[in-house]
Amino acid sequence: MKIGIIGSGMVGATAAYALVMRGIGREIVLVDLNKERAAAEAGDLLHAVPFAHPLRVRAGDYADLDGCRVVIITAGVGQKPGETRLQLLERNAAVFRTVVPSILEHAPDTVLVVATNPVDIMTHLTARYAAEFGVPRSRVVGSGTTLDTARFRTLLGDHLGVDSYHVHCYVLGEHGDSEVLAWSEINIGGIPLEEFCAPEGRAVTDAVKQDIDDKVRNAAYRIIEGKGATYYGIGSALARIVDVILRDQRSILTVCSPVDEVAGVGEVTVSLPNLVGGQGIITPCLFELDEDEYAGLRASAQVVRDAIGSLDAGTT
Repeated sequence: MKIGIIGSGMVGATAAYALVMRGIGREIVLVDLNKERAAAEAGDLLHAVPFAHPLRVRAGDYADLDGCRVVIITAGVGQKPGETRLQLLERNAAVFRTVVPSILEHAPDTVLVVATNPVDIMTHLTARYAAEFGVPRSRVVGSGTTLDTARFRTLLGDHLGVDSYHVHCYVLGEHGDSEVLAWSEINIGGIPLEEFCAPEGRAVTDAVKQDIDDKVRNAAYRIIEGKGATYYGIGSALARIVDVILRDQRSILTVCSPVDEVAGVGEVTVSLPNLVGGQGIITPCLFELDEDEYAGLRASAQVVRDAIGSLDAGTT
């Protein structure tokens, strides 16, 4: 099973490393405008193979994507300290207008996994460009709030003293400032949160919720301020998404893909719990939200919708 990665910067290279360490796929092809960087990363990764799983890693061109089951797109300009994801939009949109057709010219049946920020809008644009090649929107999957959801589960699990694997909660909406932490339907190993907390004596107070919300919502800004970029978390999230697709696992992930309507906002791309399989998005699985969460999701969807509209207005 062949996987392509467009962009061999920190996110692309770390995603490749996560794939190697987990033994996902059989061949990884790195494509980058900077061919020397791609070749160097591929060589370095290949030297890790004997310590992990037997697969092939190499650098290549778009033509080498032929036969790829999945292509991850990490190409684009990086996020600057203090810069919001939405401010990246205009700088990255032009890149994708070239990248997406170049991929599909050689890998027309692939599933596209988008990681470039602002990921909701870049996924929306990818689906638009891919549609020109007859690719259904279900085969365009943005990493969305997969990482935000992992942060939420990790922090809540740490507070409760529970392995995050058994913490079932989701972050919805934009991967960014307006995202919504859905507290109303959390369960721990199938047990509702409040019911689980009662005998444990570890109440999730409003103060705890505010602290976790802040740490989830602002995690990327703090990491970028400290070391310039985030890549371990998103690299691992991308490996998980690719594994689900390659193995047709039919897992529920908070990825993003264009939908007709979310919380009353039409033609938008935001993260929802989605059933994901071998051909990408199978169906959204949005559960019932409380009133505040629903309003938050609507506002978040409108932020993304307005950004898409501004981009469209600027290109007409």
